[in-house]
Amino acid sequence: MQQGISTHVFLSQRLTTGLLDALRGSGAASIEVFAARHHFDYTDRGAVRDVADWFKSNGVDATLHMPLFAAEDEENWSRHTAPTLNLIDPNKNGRIETMDEVKRALEAAELVPFKSCVLHLGQREDRWDTRALDDSLTAIEHLKAFASPLGVKLLLENLTNGVSAPAHLMEILRVGHFDNVGVCLDVGHANLMDGGVAEAFAVMESRIAELHLHDNHGIDGGRGDEHLWPAMEDERKVAAGTIDWGELYKLTAKLPDTVVGTLEVVETQAGSSETACKLAAKVFAKQRQMAELRG
Repeated sequence: MQQGISTHVFLSQRLTTGLLDALRGSGAASIEVFAARHHFDYTDRGAVRDVADWFKSNGVDATLHMPLFAAEDEENWSRHTAPTLNLIDPNKNGRIETMDEVKRALEAAELVPFKSCVLHLGQREDRWDTRALDDSLTAIEHLKAFASPLGVKLLLENLTNGVSAPAHLMEILRVGHFDNVGVCLDVGHANLMDGGVAEAFAVMESRIAELHLHDNHGIDGGRGDEHLWPAMEDERKVAAGTIDWGELYKLTAKLPDTVVGTLEVVETQAGSSETACKLAAKVFAKQRQMAELRG
């Protein structure tokens, strides 16, 4: 599994080449750029060019996460604010607004060599029904047509709503005949759903192209989607949350080496950029150690 990290760890800050240098210094071979205008302004050609030049000069793979907030909502953004963009919004205008914003972010791939883009289908209260399926198919078809000429592969992420449950994402891919669309297994989200990480992995395994790696205290912990560091003390247990990282890495050993394992933690868990990169380096070292033990 390729070792990666998301700029989500610095989401409240403007993304600079200095922050990218710090993430590269942790040992990351892939960096996921979180598309939020206050962080990575994908509408600012100069900012996009700076990021593009950095990736082209540093031998680090680039991936993209779709924007979650409309431009007018960025000013009041915080990680405790519910996303305002929804690709399957029951309101047609909402769907159009979201599609347009995701396309604006994808346009950055004209300069930045993004390999993939992670998509969210629905928000927390969205339910799985015929309308949700139809709107998901339409959104993916339109965005795939836009992203493919840019060399960007779309990845559907499992969320804690009915639409983006692992089985339903696989159903969307099957019904839409989306052979060139993959999935991003978010292990933190899976830990908050019935069946947990092992079941989500079993359902999605054949289409996994990326994983989001972060921890939480699970359904019974009552603390929600915490995005904690997977600070492994040994192969069976972690320091902070309830995910069994030893078991997870046994599962990921089955995946192709091209699959990216992206650390996606919150800034409050990181501290300074120096601290964040030291923590990431520790996680990467543990991953390599466990890979060697499996080998």
